[in-house]
Amino acid sequence: MAKGFQKLLPFRPARKPPAPWWVGLLVAFSFGMVFSPWLRYQVFSLFDYPFHYKEYKHFGIRIPHGYSVHGIDVSRYQRRVDWERVSKMQVDDMRISFAFIKATEGSWIKDPEFDRNWENARENNIIRGAYHFFLPNVSARDQALNFAKNVRLRPGDLPPVIDIEEKKGLGREQIRKVTLEFIALLEKRYGVKPILYTNRDFYKNHFADQPEFKPYCFWIAHYYVTDLDMPDDSKWHFWQHSDRGNVNGINEPVDFNVFYGDEAALRRLCVP
Repeated sequence: MAKGFQKLLPFRPARKPPAPWWVGLLVAFSFGMVFSPWLRYQVFSLFDYPFHYKEYKHFGIRIPHGYSVHGIDVSRYQRRVDWERVSKMQVDDMRISFAFIKATEGSWIKDPEFDRNWENARENNIIRGAYHFFLPNVSARDQALNFAKNVRLRPGDLPPVIDIEEKKGLGREQIRKVTLEFIALLEKRYGVKPILYTNRDFYKNHFADQPEFKPYCFWIAHYYVTDLDMPDDSKWHFWQHSDRGNVNGINEPVDFNVFYGDEAALRRLCVP
């Protein structure tokens, strides 16, 4: 082509070559690390695994290293539990020592599997604890009556547990006020200090650094992390570290927990 004619053609910039395939993969991985706690857990635990976790393929999860007392928590969502098989399951040095069992919710609901779970856990030598799913916008007195009507504690049982994880439109001060009211009612009824269950963020936003809650044991839910780092260095007693465990005798996934001390310390926490 003549040089003069070539100058009359419109300018066409050279096309950029397509990005390598691994660029898209890197972008997807970056988004996953930002928005997926599960992916962060999997990646970080690859580095922490030899020191902080032990793989238990039969339980289907990694268990935080350094804890000797393990437990589960169940409700109607686990359907019918075969507690004999639960109690007999042992993998290496690990077995199920305790179980928190849902009893009631609000002022009118009783878990349909509670009575069966409650009796069979004890018959199979699993330390049991009953929990109430607390609704802060419902009368604390009515909820306490619902729990007390359905739960009879015996020596060797864990103290009653208050599951508080919903705000129902209430502010922080209101949440604290109604929670303390419910605590006082259960403490008066059973003569022991209840255990408070919540997730780490709810604890951080409502109970951290609050002196009126310091006397109580906390059971904290925090998944896909290599350590339970409490925001105010409070001493937690139970850590719910996974919601995907497998146990013989339970057909559905189940929550897994560790206790901060040994079994003797767990029994000292129980109703005398």
